[in-house]
Amino acid sequence: MTDLLRIHKALADETRLRLAGILRRFELNVGELVAVMGMSQPRISRHLKILVEAGLVDCRREGLWAFYCAAATGPGSEVLGISAGFMDRPEFAADAQRAEAAVRERVQATRRFFDAVAGHWRDLSREVLGELDLPGVIASRVPEGAAVADLGCGPGELLERLSGSACLVIGVDNSPRMLELAGQRLNDNGKHAPEGRASHNGRAGVSLRLGDLTHLPLREGEAQAAVFSMVLHHLPDPVAALSEARRVLCPGGRLIIADFDRHKNEAMRVLYGDARLGLDRQQLRTWLEEAGFMPGLMELYPANQGLQVLIAEAARP
Repeated sequence: MTDLLRIHKALADETRLRLAGILRRFELNVGELVAVMGMSQPRISRHLKILVEAGLVDCRREGLWAFYCAAATGPGSEVLGISAGFMDRPEFAADAQRAEAAVRERVQATRRFFDAVAGHWRDLSREVLGELDLPGVIASRVPEGAAVADLGCGPGELLERLSGSACLVIGVDNSPRMLELAGQRLNDNGKHAPEGRASHNGRAGVSLRLGDLTHLPLREGEAQAAVFSMVLHHLPDPVAALSEARRVLCPGGRLIIADFDRHKNEAMRVLYGDARLGLDRQQLRTWLEEAGFMPGLMELYPANQGLQVLIAEAARP
């Protein structure tokens, strides 16, 4: 009874009701919510505190940043589920459109960052990874002779390595500049063949495709293996990207994820455009299960600046 009274009291306010409607569909930080709602930061923070205390909203801390979304479990989640039909009504539509635009701007800002740093991304990566041969570690886990999708392929270093043992390598990225560099890299080394035709030197063909990782330009079941290498910590919705990876994998297909283990290095946001300070291993398992994967082996490899790289495997049932 007490929980129900607290929940309904929290929702008995227009601003908090609007916030609940937004956060039921999107995960946003305070600055984004200020822009969406057109209100001051102290006012938004005060209402968020009430929603969190009522169990209606969850707060996810990422170093100095905090992101908010509708509660995943508990009485507050149940009440929001029951109220979903009301929150899809037209009076909530303008808020939803502005929230969607905020998430879209976050994605576009990441794309602009990678377009800008594409030319020296390899050097930036080495500053962090040090002596770790990440492409080699990943390639050793991909089944020989498989059709492989490198999701978020960047300038093509992993594509080049995979092309030595795969039958087809598909590189997907949402940065045109990154794909341009990947194409140059592979052409310079005689390894790029359009749409998967074998290249003249016996290596796999490589198909480069511009696209968003939550709407992949691949057919269902087109790949036998898929890779997210240092990608998920940049994405606003990792579960959506993982679900798309499952769609394009054939039954029994293998997913390989390489990313930073959870850390507290705030400088990574500015230097490398990171949205998340690494991945929590238990959270990653949960994401994989939500996306329909069977989580497998997880291992850690040391990198520079006190960071560790997490390599995780999963299978599509």
